[in-house]
Amino acid sequence: MNIVIPPIFFYVMGAILVVAGVVRSATLGRRNPDRELVDDTPERAKARRRHLTFGLVWVAMGLFLIFSTAGLLRLRH
Repeated sequence: MNIVIPPIFFYVMGAILVVAGVVRSATLGRRNPDRELVDDTPERAKARRRHLTFGLVWVAMGLFLIFSTAGLLRLRH
């Protein structure tokens, strides 16, 4: 029994990953000195770097999903 998932599902999931990754990187992954009441700590810097890194990973995964569904990434056999 084969389950056929329509390609629109993968386009939507890819778009969600791209948008969520951009939002995560832009909002949680950067420092806003105007809103901080205390100095930056190494723990906060580490958390910001993690949010930025994984936000970019989400964007890359979403773009890969969109491009592979569209057939732009052909796997060679």
